[in-house]
Amino acid sequence: MNYDETTQTSVDPGRAWSALSAVTTYPRWTSSMTTVTPLDGTDLAIGHRFRIKQPGLPAVVWQVTELSEGESFTWEAHSPGVHSVAFHRVHPTAGGTQIVIGLRQTGSLAGLLKMLTETKTRRFLRLEAAGLKAAAEATSA
Repeated sequence: MNYDETTQTSVDPGRAWSALSAVTTYPRWTSSMTTVTPLDGTDLAIGHRFRIKQPGLPAVVWQVTELSEGESFTWEAHSPGVHSVAFHRVHPTAGGTQIVIGLRQTGSLAGLLKMLTETKTRRFLRLEAAGLKAAAEATSA
């Protein structure tokens, strides 16, 4: 199961990265997350874990597995039968920055999960991309 969402903002990549990497602030600007609770410190660092609660879904612990400061990060979560990998990237463009977020889910229950949550997953990604854009643009105001 693969989902991607892309948005464009006029702010520079540094400002977009500031919004993207401040993961504990996500519930302030997207209704797709109720809470983001740091388990190993608030900074975004490889190995750090964050418990995320989303409306209508059980809380899930995500662990940062890849980080390229100023450019991208990936975190992963494991549930019975499903391995989830979410990525977050900023790319400079001629007019500002492209923000790309996505989710990949594999495992024996990934197909069933897709049937049950695909509409919600796509809506949440749209909300998160729009919120990231708004948060990045708010930091430049």
